[in-house]
Amino acid sequence: MAMSINANNNAAEGLWDFKVVGEVDISNAHYFKTQLEAALAEKQQNIRIDLEDLNYIDSTGLGVIIGCYGQIKKDGLTIKLVNPKPNVKKLLTISGFDKVLL
Repeated sequence: MAMSINANNNAAEGLWDFKVVGEVDISNAHYFKTQLEAALAEKQQNIRIDLEDLNYIDSTGLGVIIGCYGQIKKDGLTIKLVNPKPNVKKLLTISGFDKVLL
């Protein structure tokens, strides 16, 4: 399954809203990374990523999120993941990133 990303600047909340649909894996993680970077280049703000329609994410995709988090944390910003499916939440829990990203 392919991945699609919808990014919107939520001026009312002062953050970027991302909606990720499908699967994030090694074949498309670079695209995900470029979308996050492009948003931050446009406007440095916190990021909220809605995972409600994300069916799968591998370690490469998780690495993109963690790498972005590490970069923006330096500027006092953060990333929050919302609505993860059980399999995605399990990966976050196993990796220990549930405490930071959820």
